[in-house]
Amino acid sequence: MNGNSHSHTNGNGHTNGNGAAPHTSGHSASVAPDSTDPDAVLIVGGGLAGLVAAYEITKAGRKVVIIEQENEACLGGQAFWSLGGIFLIDSAEQRRCGISDSLELAKRDWYASAGWDRLDDEDVWAKRWADAYLDFAAGDKRKYLRDLGVGFTPAVGWAERGGGVASGHGNSVPRFHLTWGTGPELVRVFREPLLVAHKQGLVEFRYRHQVDAIVTDSQGQVTGVTGSVLESSDEVERGAPSSRFVVGQFALSGRAVVVTSGGIGGNVDLVKATWPKERFSGRVPEHFVVGVPAHVDGRMIKISEAAGARTVNKDRMWHYTEGLKNWNPIWPKHGIRVIPGPSSVWIDAKGKRLPPPCYPGTDTLSTLKHICKTGYDHTWFILNKSIAQKELALSGSEQNPDVTGKSYLGALSRIIWGPEPVKNFQRYGEDWVTANNLEELVEGMNGIVERDQRGPKLVLEQIQKEMTDRDLQIEHPYTKDTQVMVIRNAWSYKGELRCVKPHKILDPKFGPLIAIRMNLITRKTLGGIQTNLDSQVLGHDGEPIPGLYAAGEVAGFGGGVEKRDGARESSEDVTDDHVQISLLPQ
Repeated sequence: MNGNSHSHTNGNGHTNGNGAAPHTSGHSASVAPDSTDPDAVLIVGGGLAGLVAAYEITKAGRKVVIIEQENEACLGGQAFWSLGGIFLIDSAEQRRCGISDSLELAKRDWYASAGWDRLDDEDVWAKRWADAYLDFAAGDKRKYLRDLGVGFTPAVGWAERGGGVASGHGNSVPRFHLTWGTGPELVRVFREPLLVAHKQGLVEFRYRHQVDAIVTDSQGQVTGVTGSVLESSDEVERGAPSSRFVVGQFALSGRAVVVTSGGIGGNVDLVKATWPKERFSGRVPEHFVVGVPAHVDGRMIKISEAAGARTVNKDRMWHYTEGLKNWNPIWPKHGIRVIPGPSSVWIDAKGKRLPPPCYPGTDTLSTLKHICKTGYDHTWFILNKSIAQKELALSGSEQNPDVTGKSYLGALSRIIWGPEPVKNFQRYGEDWVTANNLEELVEGMNGIVERDQRGPKLVLEQIQKEMTDRDLQIEHPYTKDTQVMVIRNAWSYKGELRCVKPHKILDPKFGPLIAIRMNLITRKTLGGIQTNLDSQVLGHDGEPIPGLYAAGEVAGFGGGVEKRDGARESSEDVTDDHVQISLLPQ
């Protein structure tokens, strides 16, 4: 069977750009030999989920074949580019920061954030996975990572600070543990033992092999995969788009197939096609920047469906609202997410301040819904040099060379002088404006609007009113402004390294002023292939499909939720996948 039977080519063997499987050109294609070990486990996808799966399986002495459509440089997938945020509950790092956390509190936060509304159907396993994951995060997770050699920075970050009520969305306490070494470090601790296992004959890598179908026998048992061999792309750098020209076919058999191919965030057409219009204000945004490489294309979701897999919660996804167009892109429409502190004023495309709880770092999906409601796909941050230097960070391993490179001197320099990657965006980025006064700032913002022909012209008087109203709330230690309350709350947390002392943004001594256009940026898939707690893929009858497993983002991180807990980056699939893969039947 073939999950892409309706795909088309452009006549030269390349895909038509919609993520469908490629076909060969007119000459006949060679067929790669079958796997010589029918007892091997076939892992489709060499991202972090696949590496964790291979690591856990080889620890049991079994052979694995990792099937990856990209070249060897891309081993580790999108996790390599991630910041490496790890969600832990009641950790040693939290306690050192004076944070009192508990499984009960984390579970209440998770349940309040999840938005489960299909517990009699699609959310049954999602809730079970949440419980299993929370138990792991409060239990063995930190030890599991520490035993692998993973360390964390001392300060615990506070992502998704919440929607304003104790029973609502968000983290009640900081839980974002930043990996010392970011995403590449998480990739390394699994890649290195797999390279050793490769020398021992337990791991086989099949790069530039793109799976087109999952093979099932007459009894319904999954027995292997077939697919296309793509032309060599050794010269292509990690993350950059590669050719889809087919030079051959392959067929591999094994005792089980584990799908770990990632989500849909690199396929903007598929993101738009599955956009939950009913929940997000009735329209599909037109403009996105893209937060993951193009190979995060969602192909294996449809291919798994063709093999009988049930997919659930495909309308649930997690896209950020603070995206910058990368001035130095690696993949098409490459976007970088701003990780903000709490102090910037956030206005919509018309210059109106966003309402509660749509403040920087508080409630991503509520903000996304509100932005969609405005009819435009961008917003603006207004801040000043003091806020930018202390509060702005950029997501991604390459945007944090100090932490990625494990440089204590670099980390100290960032604290004193501000992050150099942020300064580079201020110098070269097309979404930034710097000015000495508000009139010049608005003029520069309108220059961006006119240049790109996106959005309405901003009115100085409207923005002046919003900024003055906000600044007048700073004069006293008490306030009616909810965002100022959020700022003072953050300022009181001793582990908060990215919050400037509350001050008037328009005060010239904290200048110059800065405006940043924030674009929607694609990121995570929250729905996907439904699995049970053994990571077995379930069919439409709710029963496991023999020999077929899935883990990581392609499985909705275990079933899909409307709102993930927030203090988690793509690289943290490592922990989700450990829960899933460690339960694979031996």
